[in-house]
This record gives sequence, C-alpha cells and structure tokens, in this order.
Amino acid sequence: MTAVPLTTRAAAAAPLDVGRIRREFPILARTIHDRPLVYLDNAATTQKPQAVIDAIVRYYREENANIHRGVHHLSEAATAAYEESRARIARFAGAAAPEGVVFVRGATEAINLVAHSYLRPRLQKGGRILLSAMEHHSNIVPWQLVAEERGAGVSVIPMNDRGELLLEEYERLLDGPVAMVGLVHVSNALGTVNPVAEMTRMAHARGIPVLVDGAQAVPHMSVDVRTLGCDFYVFSAHKMYGPTGVGALIAPPSLLESMPPYQGGGDMIRSVTFERTTFAGVPARFEAGTPNIAGGIAFGEAVRWLEGIGVENVRAHEEDLLRHASEVLEGVPGLRVIGTAREKAAVMSFVMEEIHPHDIGTILDREGIAVRTGHHCAQPVMQRFGVPATARASFGVYNTREEIDVLARGLRTVREVMG
Repeated sequence: MTAVPLTTRAAAAAPLDVGRIRREFPILARTIHDRPLVYLDNAATTQKPQAVIDAIVRYYREENANIHRGVHHLSEAATAAYEESRARIARFAGAAAPEGVVFVRGATEAINLVAHSYLRPRLQKGGRILLSAMEHHSNIVPWQLVAEERGAGVSVIPMNDRGELLLEEYERLLDGPVAMVGLVHVSNALGTVNPVAEMTRMAHARGIPVLVDGAQAVPHMSVDVRTLGCDFYVFSAHKMYGPTGVGALIAPPSLLESMPPYQGGGDMIRSVTFERTTFAGVPARFEAGTPNIAGGIAFGEAVRWLEGIGVENVRAHEEDLLRHASEVLEGVPGLRVIGTAREKAAVMSFVMEEIHPHDIGTILDREGIAVRTGHHCAQPVMQRFGVPATARASFGVYNTREEIDVLARGLRTVREVMG
C-alpha cells in the first residue's frame, strides 16, 4: 500500500477531548451485531450531536409555526430563529451578508439552481462548461442537462494518478469558449483538497464564473468564500453534523439579484395578479413555499456546535487520524489506496486484491464497522482509476485512533474470510 503524504500545518491546534465529544452523539453508544458501532461513513452523512437533535425537537415542541408572514408570537419566534440561523451560516462561511445565503435542500439543489437560473439564460450554442475529473454526479448531471438543451458541451480537467488536478491542462482548457467552471473543493471519493482559490483566480482572469462544491470541505476546514473568490459556493448541513434535507447556496447578493427565480410559489413574490407577478428580493425569490424550518434552525445549531469545537481543531484531529490510518492499513495484505494526493482531507478509499468492495463492506458490518462501498456517485473517478468501486472509510471529529485499529483488524478478517 502507498502511504498517504500529509502537509504539516504550522498553526498549532488544541487537542480535542474526543471522549467528551463522543458523549454528545447518542447514536455512538449503539452496538451493531453485538459489537460497538465504529462509524466511518462520515463523507456520506455525519451523525448528529444532541444539541442539533434538541434544536429540532424544540422547534416542533415550542415554536412550530410557518415563518415570515405571521404576526402571532409563534410565527415571529420561528422566523427569528430561522433568520438567526441564516446569519450564523453567513458568518461561518465568510459570506458578504445574510442575504447572500439561500436555503436549499442541499448542495445538489443549489447546483441545479445555479445551472438553471444563472447559466441557462447565458449559455450560448457551442459554449463549454468546464468540470474536474473528480466531480460528484451532482456537479455533473445538472450542467449536462443545461448543456444539452442549449447546444453546448462539457469539458473535463484531467487528473494524475495521485488524484490531483493538472493545472497546466486546466489553464489550457480555460482558453476555449468556457461559460462556467464547476469545481469540487474536496473530493468525496479521493479526499483530494483542490486549490480552488488559485483555480478561481485563473478563471476570473478570463471573465469565467466559478461554482465550488464545498459539501466535503466545510466539516473539515475553515472556509471563507470571499478569500476563495468564487462566484457560488454550496454545501449541505448533513455533512457537517446537521440535519438532512437542508443546505446553503452562497453568492454575492448582487449576483443573485441578476438571476430569475428557480421555482415559483408563495413567499418569493412581491405581488401577484393573473396578468403579472413581481418577485421578491434575495434570498426570498429563491425560497418558494414553506421551507424546512426545523432543518434550517438546526443547521444553524450545527454551525454553532462546530464553531464551539473549532474547525481548525477538527482539521488537526482528522489529519492525525488520516496519518494513523495510512500507517496501520499499510500492513493489510493486498490493500491499495485510491487517491494519494499531497493535500487530502479525512477520506481513505481503497480496494483489496481479488475482493469486491461490497464484500468488504458486508464483512466489516458484521464487525460493527460502517464504511461506504460502491462508486460514491463518482463513476468517472472509478473509470479513471480502472476500478468498478472502492471501499471508503471517512473520518469525523468523534472518530479515534482506536477505531482505525479496529478497522485494520476488520480488514484482516475480510482477508481471512475471503481467502
């Protein structure tokens, strides 16, 4: 197995009391098949701390009402909590203003919104959308749909065998008729951390807008969208210890104001007659209908909780876990890591010689170990590395070195069972 190199961080981070953090997650006390749960599927979704669970329960128990249009106490309380959450998310991600945060169902809906509301009216026949070779399907399919409709196409930024984008090729591709660049900040399948700030500068030098998919970045590292410089940044709450079904699209309010509505309905209008509708300002014009109010409030609570831990502390802890995983899994016979970029987040994808990843996952589950197996909604990545699927262990703030040791023992059991 090839060891995973890690960049040494100069900034010191406080060691985490992981035992205390784990006690905040009720599900981690579970046993699976009479074994303690070892949850290593955080790139798919993270578990939720009690504070987030309590925020959801509190809304339904004490504040349940529709937001924005009510004048009674419950509606005003729910509206205040929802908008406080938006403001907290804006500060967390470095957004210019809360009005630049659009609540969506998740990163996938955010990308679809930008593809259809921003790019579709601007995309000319023969234009190109430039995507990286390591994108999640949610940052491929929406662009393909718009490109097909408008007679445009998609070009791909290639990567090397380590899973790093080739910036010289990217610069060459930018000189074509590129209308949009879509980049993943951190690859869900490889763990690669892409230099999105530099890549955004390169695109902007040619007047090309950039969307960055940050779903796998915000739980693991500090993100400031103004420093990154991208036009659109998207992420999902459930990847960062929040609830499912809610996420954020972040963009300058002036840019959002230039875009037509994505969906029509209540709360995104100024006035409606049967002859004509005028639309609300941002972000309301992109939030048609009753939203996931409990989810939005709990999203803000997840951000508050994560800020209390300290995102740079999380990053240091997870880098230690990744380093330890690289060392202990190196001794597992026939194991090969897929994705050995110099800059990696807490994802380790691997294959084992002559053993299908689904068999790896099934046997590990009997040991109480939860990993993800399959193509991870990144089939082009699998094709690039010549494998049908991988097993993926992905780490979070509550994981420990001891759990990685359990994973290593479990993988040796896989090898024994499968011969």
